[in-house]
This record gives sequence, C-alpha cells and structure tokens, in this order.
Amino acid sequence: MKNRLFATLFAFSLLASAFAQPKSPVGLQLYSFREQFPKDVPGMLAKVRQMGFREVELAGTYGMEPAEFRKLVEKNGLKPISTGASYEDLSNNVPKVLAEAKALGVKYVMCAWIPHNGDVFTLEDAKKAADVFNTAGKLLKDHGILFCYHIHGYEFQPYKDGTFFDYLAENLEPRYCNFEMDVFWVKHPGQDPIALLKKYPNRFPLMHLKDRKPGTPGNNTGHVDVESNVAIGKGDLGIAEIMKQAKKSGVKHYFIEDESSRSMEQMPESIAYLQSLK
Repeated sequence: MKNRLFATLFAFSLLASAFAQPKSPVGLQLYSFREQFPKDVPGMLAKVRQMGFREVELAGTYGMEPAEFRKLVEKNGLKPISTGASYEDLSNNVPKVLAEAKALGVKYVMCAWIPHNGDVFTLEDAKKAADVFNTAGKLLKDHGILFCYHIHGYEFQPYKDGTFFDYLAENLEPRYCNFEMDVFWVKHPGQDPIALLKKYPNRFPLMHLKDRKPGTPGNNTGHVDVESNVAIGKGDLGIAEIMKQAKKSGVKHYFIEDESSRSMEQMPESIAYLQSLK
C-alpha cells in the first residue's frame, strides 16, 4: 500500500511539475511534431502542455475519432483553436468539414493548399478557389465556424499590377473567408509580412510563426527544404517587428510551426525568444 501511495504521489508531483511550466505566449501547430505524434499521441499531448503551450492548431487526429481526440487534447489542458480541411472536402463535402470541426471543438477551419498544375498558379486557379472558399466559408459561418486560407507562397506570383494574393484578398468575402498568414511563406517569395499586414488589416486572424535560415534562396513555388526552418529569433524574418504589427492588424491567434527535423530541440528556444519580446 505504501509503495502504491508513493507511486501515486510521485506521478502526481510529476504531473503538477509539467503543468507548472511557464506559459507560452503563443500556440503550437501540431504538424511541427508530425513524426512523433503517431508513435505516442497521449504522451506527445502531455509534452506539448509541458512545453508551456495552451492553444493548438490541429493537424489530423492520428486515427482517432475527432470527438475522442478532442477529449484527449482538452484532458491535457490544451485548447483546440483551428483545424485543417482539404480543398477537395471544401469543394465537395462541407458537411463533413463542419461535422469534424464541431466534434473537435474548434472555432476556425483552414485550408493550406489550392491545387494547381506544377509550380505555376493561374488566374483560373485563383477564380476557382475564390468560388470554393466563398461557398464553403458561408456554409461554415452559418454554423459558427470561421474559415481561413493559409498562404503558401505561390499566391505571390505576379498578376496585373500586383499578385494573385491581391486577387484573392479582393474576391474572398471577408464575412466568410479570411487568411492565415504563414510569415515564412510571405517572406520566401520576396514579400514583406509587415507591409501585407498593413495593407490588409483584420484579414489575418491566424498566423504561423517560423523563421528562416539566413541565406536561404527564395522562390514563389510553395516548396522549400524544410531544414531551412530554424529556431524563432535565429533567422532572417524579423519576427519581433512582425509581431508588433500583427497585434495592430488584428491577428488573434499565433502558432509556432517548425517543419524541420529539429523541431523538438528548437521549440524551447523559439518559445523563450517569444517570451522575451515586449
């Protein structure tokens, strides 16, 4: 009995210690730990909480039913803010997207990729996406879910006097469709995240925070070596200044996303940097 009591108290002390970690000022996109999660979902959710995170953006449920996954997320003291949906489901099966979002308890649904041929994004692609997103966005909004399109770089290919992103911003109805800014995928094609936030205030309620290894050559294809992701504050994006403008421009939720193979090692450093910002 004493041994069992000791084990219980020890386990409780470990749990209390884990929950006492300093709170991260931002959330986490769980895709950052895509290699680790399938091996131990409960353990990884506990680890995410131990790191200091309180809000998360989901990246699948690892074979679990959405409602069960939500219970496990919330059991670990984490709040699911948003989840991803495929372009195909948004085109053809919004009821499925809505049912999953409701089961997961999220406020936002985001889509991270518009299908297009090779590395070339066209006006036809943008027009079709605007139609899909406006239609799906209205249906989701009617049921209390907000939709955001996650920028991925290829939208900054030139169109008229601007880019296809400008076309999307002008043709997506703000009541139903807004954006998730991935600061890497704005900078990588040669754009300025701060200028974009100023140009389109209140159109970016969600933001992915990541940093880029200095000297990484840019492109507007939406593709890059994931090992170019470095700990936040060690790259060339200028995260501190972006964060200042983001707060003025209406960003509501921030998520660290580290796609490198070093995400587990780099995450504490990224959190510490963000905690240091005033």
